[in-house]
Amino acid sequence: MYSAKVMEHFLHPRNVGVIEDADGVGEVGNPACGDVMTFYVKVKEDRIAEVKFQTFGCAAAIAVASMVSEMAKGKHISEALKITNRDVAEALEGLPKQKLHCSNLGADALHKAIEDYLARKKEKEAGDDGNQSSCAR
Repeated sequence: MYSAKVMEHFLHPRNVGVIEDADGVGEVGNPACGDVMTFYVKVKEDRIAEVKFQTFGCAAAIAVASMVSEMAKGKHISEALKITNRDVAEALEGLPKQKLHCSNLGADALHKAIEDYLARKKEKEAGDDGNQSSCAR
């Protein structure tokens, strides 16, 4: 039913855990199947320096989260945002038809974590600009 690559990432998932001081956090869930994924990213010079995940779900969901984390590590954020569900399924050498939705969760959770990072960065930059201008007055 599952490819050897899916089983490898399910039995030995990479990058499991939490980044306490994450630069971005993204969580998605699928109410139909109950799967929930949370991704945490640390970004240095616009590259994913560290990525971790937590997932509550089936073997495919765990394998997908593990693979997405490996695919994103070291990538520029613009490249990581281009990771698609199809890319993930192909990297895992296929997923059963009824489990393809899991690949959406992984890519979506990663994208949300990066979007959270970008929003925090923008907010911080706006705050820094505001502090500088008020001091200069």
